[in-house]
Amino acid sequence: MSAPGALLSWRTATGRSAGLRSRLALAAVCAGYAVGAVVGWGSPELAVFMGDFGLSVAALIAAVSCFLYARAGGIRFRPAWFLFSLSSAMAAGGNAVWGWYEVVLGRSVPTPSLADLFFLCFAPPAIVGLLVLAKRPVTRAGWVCLVLDAWLIGGSLLTLSWSLALAHTAHVANAAGVSVARAALSLAYPLLDIVLVSMVLALHFRRFSANRSSVNTAIGGLALTVLCDALFTAPLLRSAYQSGQLLDAGWFAGSLLLAYAPWAAGREDEDNAVGSAAQTPPASRPIAGSLAALTPYLAAAVCTLGILYNVVEGRRVDRVVVLTGCTVALALVVRQAIMLLDNISLTQELAQKENHFRSLVQGSSDVIMIAEPSGVLRYVSPAAAGVYGREAEDLVGTELSSIIHPEDLGGVVHELRRFLAASPREEPTTRIECRFGSGTGDWLHVESTVNRHQGGLLLNSRDVTERVRLQAQLQHNAEHDPLTDLPNRALFTARVGKALGGRRAGDPGTAVLFIDLDGFKAVNDSIGHQAGDELLIQAARRLQDSVRASDTAARLGGDEFAALVVGDGTRDQAAREYQVHEIADRLRLRLSQPYRIGAGEVRVAASIGVAFAEPSITPKDLMRNADLAMYRAKASGKDRVELYAPQMQADVVRRSELAARLRSALRDGEFALLHQPVVHLASGTVAAVSAQARWRSTQGVLFTPAEFLRVSEGSDRAAELGSWLLEEAVEQAADRARAGHAVAVSVRVSAARLLDRTLPPGSVEALLTRYGLPSGALMIEVADSDPRISFDELEQRLVALRRLGVRIALDGFGSGYAAVNALRRLPIDVLKLDRCLVEGVVESARLHKITSGLLRIAGDLGMQSVADGVDVPEQVRALRAMGCTHGQGMAFNGPLDEYRLRRTLIRGKYPVPGIGPAAQPVLAGGAIPLQGRSHDETPVPPT
Repeated sequence: MSAPGALLSWRTATGRSAGLRSRLALAAVCAGYAVGAVVGWGSPELAVFMGDFGLSVAALIAAVSCFLYARAGGIRFRPAWFLFSLSSAMAAGGNAVWGWYEVVLGRSVPTPSLADLFFLCFAPPAIVGLLVLAKRPVTRAGWVCLVLDAWLIGGSLLTLSWSLALAHTAHVANAAGVSVARAALSLAYPLLDIVLVSMVLALHFRRFSANRSSVNTAIGGLALTVLCDALFTAPLLRSAYQSGQLLDAGWFAGSLLLAYAPWAAGREDEDNAVGSAAQTPPASRPIAGSLAALTPYLAAAVCTLGILYNVVEGRRVDRVVVLTGCTVALALVVRQAIMLLDNISLTQELAQKENHFRSLVQGSSDVIMIAEPSGVLRYVSPAAAGVYGREAEDLVGTELSSIIHPEDLGGVVHELRRFLAASPREEPTTRIECRFGSGTGDWLHVESTVNRHQGGLLLNSRDVTERVRLQAQLQHNAEHDPLTDLPNRALFTARVGKALGGRRAGDPGTAVLFIDLDGFKAVNDSIGHQAGDELLIQAARRLQDSVRASDTAARLGGDEFAALVVGDGTRDQAAREYQVHEIADRLRLRLSQPYRIGAGEVRVAASIGVAFAEPSITPKDLMRNADLAMYRAKASGKDRVELYAPQMQADVVRRSELAARLRSALRDGEFALLHQPVVHLASGTVAAVSAQARWRSTQGVLFTPAEFLRVSEGSDRAAELGSWLLEEAVEQAADRARAGHAVAVSVRVSAARLLDRTLPPGSVEALLTRYGLPSGALMIEVADSDPRISFDELEQRLVALRRLGVRIALDGFGSGYAAVNALRRLPIDVLKLDRCLVEGVVESARLHKITSGLLRIAGDLGMQSVADGVDVPEQVRALRAMGCTHGQGMAFNGPLDEYRLRRTLIRGKYPVPGIGPAAQPVLAGGAIPLQGRSHDETPVPPT
């Protein structure tokens, strides 16, 4: 129990304990007074004092108690308690006058006296107060019935009392010649008591349910007072009455009960306010309701008994009895007529409502069922035929459990038992969802709202099969790739986590495979995205067919796939690694087989990375390891399988650190510009120099371009480094020209960099103007074009540069797919062979023919040619023999700093292997020409 709940429970228990003590104290005081009255109080004087002033004090306590309670704030029936206070004050005054005569003056109380006036004023305020407490009718018929009920009760009591005693009292008073005042006074007491009793009885059946204990206590106090008044009016008892007798104990107890009544209400209100949430609604009172309905007939029966009494005793029926009996009978007839009309109206209204609700139930699309406590259906609405495909009559009398799916029955029973055991106030309804059997034999998903109904259950059910299917479809779409219908990254990650945390958690045989399709981008670019999608669908089908049912194949995005191979509990880790490696290799071969796309075949390869689970590894780390292994497979030549090794993570960390240090390397001046000579193969002279960047970090480590360019590729650092390289090369070339070393400088610039719209327009032109570089002294080496680059835009850009005297070289010729298109469209002056053609030109006859053919094409187009990566004399001889005009590489010199470069330019030439005194140059001229033509289309070879 929470702290607030414990506090409220403590306050409730404390209030109840205090109320019990108060009632016990009240009972003890009343019992003590009764005992004193029985034993005569020990002396006649004390008996008279307690019989007069004791009653006065008790009534005064009641008056003060009701008055103080009525003055408090938030009281609902304040006027009633003021009236009860006034009534008790009248009783206190009457008893005080009575004590003045008997105790102080020592003589009998005269009749009439001031005490009679006080006593007569006791009943009217009490009667009005009881009327205030009664429920007010809301219709005219209700008011008429209330008046008739009051008269039926009062008339019947008057008839009975008149027949038993009042007629005799009036006759004796008349015969004795008593004055009219005394005769009226003798009749006033019983008549007022009759009215008060009528109000008490009427209020008992018409009072409000609020403050029930206080109202009951007040009614009990007034009823006890009226009973004692009735006994006091009896001639025999009154003639023998003396103050301090047992009859005074009844008046004393009635006053104290009335004094206690309002505070009982206050405690009850507090208890209700504190614990109302935990209380159950009050049970209905069928007995009290029956008595309320029988009250008019009981009153008429009492009236009839009064008349029969006179007849049986042989007395003449008094005119008062006859008149009262007739009016009672007439009131009963009128009331019965009103009730008959009211019943007819209620019957019609009930029938109308019943038809209304029957139409709602029968026309509702929901199925309404009522089940007995035993679970047997005793009512099923007609909607069952449309929803379940079963007639309602066929379902009535069957067990509810017989139409629920066996797999759902246990959960439904558990929920219904929990619901029936809960408090109706705390949980009035519950909701269950299960599968119901339909008439066609299918299982429908049904959602039911369950209410309690006469010990059983009321179920309002609706078919939600389509909603469940839609939810399942949405869930499937959220977890699967829309193209291949394989699990996506989110579901794959979840299954990896389940495999690592299930009953085989820590099984080192569990492995994750990351798969990338090599060459898929070329398929998209060459034959279209629709063909690429078809290839991915076929690859996904092959992957799905290659894994076991317990494994998972997924598409992570693009051309990346993954597979989860769950461990089989094998203890031999080496054997398991070999087995998974074989699975991955077979998968690589399967994915590398030709794909039938349209009328042709397409080939792609697959690079696969494999990572095995380790103790306490997370799904994220395991997938990262597989990803690293896959990238290592691509970097190692593609179309291969690589197992993850911890060194791969170290390489990633090193590259990350290298990228972070690269950000500040340019700003801190850690980059240096080196130049590698481009040598004319016929004469050995230095025709040009190729600018290259080197990075020497503050720790003294020298990084090659392959290292830091791979790190910076695609980032802002790459653009910044390219701008720095171009400006430094132009500046140093201008300085060398002014020093008398007029040699062209070549700078490698990517096509994307030349067309970068974020660069200021005319940036290359601005450099040439700023440093005064002569025309033809700058050559731009354009890398083989990215397929996303527009040839039209690139052609316009290169033509504009050539107009400024900038020479254009096609770099990496022979390694890209768009070389022929570049030769046809772009204004190229120099063709630069890729290293891959030069490295094997001596050993491979096939490569020798390819290189020779490319050089012949360059010669036919009137272009100079430069071979990159000429490292050994044999390559120099072979290339020179093929017609290559220039070369750069370690066969002549490596990249040089500015000092060594100028010494080389002063020397002017390198010895060329294979050139002797009788040797003739293949092509005349020792330098890359400074002038060239601008062509917009493929030129005609010279004749």
